[in-house]
Amino acid sequence: MVLLVPFDGSTLSKAALERATEFAEYRDEEVVALSVVPDDEEYLQNRGLLAKNESLDVDELCAEFERGVREIAPEATFRCETPDSSDSMTATVIDDITRTIRNVADEVDASIIFIGSENAGRVSTPVTSVGSPISKDPRYDVHIVRHT
Repeated sequence: MVLLVPFDGSTLSKAALERATEFAEYRDEEVVALSVVPDDEEYLQNRGLLAKNESLDVDELCAEFERGVREIAPEATFRCETPDSSDSMTATVIDDITRTIRNVADEVDASIIFIGSENAGRVSTPVTSVGSPISKDPRYDVHIVRHT
């Protein structure tokens, strides 16, 4: 079994990785930390992942995420993906990230996804969170980390 943790370096994604690692030790399961880097500088700047006027270097951002993962979970498998462009005219960056997480979850046969999200599972869901669409998928269990 594989525990999948979407990781963006945020405090809650770090807490989700810590919890997944603890759970994996208890159940002797593999942890896969997944960073999804969309090719959208404005999106990354709005989330503090890219400085204003800084151009996107996907490899450097992936390396930064991997360093963060290694500090918390040195034994975890790390993956960094860039979403494929969607054919849908209405697809958002969040949709692309969500689709990528779901694809990787299928690929690694994830049994549980650990998501760090303040917003996942609320009745009113903001469009800026991947937590809610991931948590609605019945193919795997979801552990939502709302507090560090």
